[in-house]
Amino acid sequence: MRLVTYRAHGESAARLGAIQGDLVVDLEHLGAASGVALPSSMLAFIDLGPTAVTAAVALLTSMGNDWPVGVATPLANVRLLAPIPRPRKNIFGIGLNYIDHVAESAAALDTSPDLPKQPVIFSKPPTSICGPGDPVLHDATITQQLDWEVELAAIIGTTAKRVSRADALKHVFGYSVLIDMSARDCRRAGQWIYSKGQDSYAPMGPCIVTTDEIPDPQTLDLWLTVNGVEKQRSNTSHMLFKVDELIADISRGITLEPGDIIATGTPEGVGAGRTPQEFLWPGDVIACGVEGIGELRHPIVAV
Repeated sequence: MRLVTYRAHGESAARLGAIQGDLVVDLEHLGAASGVALPSSMLAFIDLGPTAVTAAVALLTSMGNDWPVGVATPLANVRLLAPIPRPRKNIFGIGLNYIDHVAESAAALDTSPDLPKQPVIFSKPPTSICGPGDPVLHDATITQQLDWEVELAAIIGTTAKRVSRADALKHVFGYSVLIDMSARDCRRAGQWIYSKGQDSYAPMGPCIVTTDEIPDPQTLDLWLTVNGVEKQRSNTSHMLFKVDELIADISRGITLEPGDIIATGTPEGVGAGRTPQEFLWPGDVIACGVEGIGELRHPIVAV
């Protein structure tokens, strides 16, 4: 199931929908028309647990594209928002999680050339989230080195506390695309949150694809372009620490809760790792995607 948070034209409320072909089906309205209680927000839906996904899939299948009045809206007539517009907690970011990115970072950013022995974890605040098509803000008084990082995002579905690697993926609700924007010249004494956590620095979307459609997150191609020129292309199989390892590692000391987001790291090809280095400026457009999930496209805008 491909779940979105959307806003219909002329309406202010954000709604939970499921993409069905070229339509967005409102799950709360569909449930009301069918005698099934379903929520209007992504986080409330995730909170219901796996049974909600099963019930929603069954309900969508039973309709056979014969939607009750007022339930389905053409995708072209809605605005997609970030699937989780306001996470309850900081996003868990993972640094240096693709082997080739470790090498390019060591050369350009003074990080260690040795492969990490444990996941490198940082965070991005909820206010860093922005939705499909939203501008990424460029403040030239803060940064002259705005960089890109395409990533697979894993969204937790059920509470994970000290889980084993073998059980870790059972706690995943679904997957999305996330760009870990990074102001390379804003790292402070080795701390990354100001570099990576500024407003608009976590574009996310266009949807969350539930795990029944992505049983193995380590087989997905991912890519990113700047102004139509390809800068990154890889596959999640090249992660140093796989998604199940990340969940097991984080949950040993930090309880993962429904709706938590893990940005799983980026492959090589970032601007700082190029010769000469390349960075983003107002007027640039970044686009990226992850196989089986979808694509994002964002303009860089001066503030």
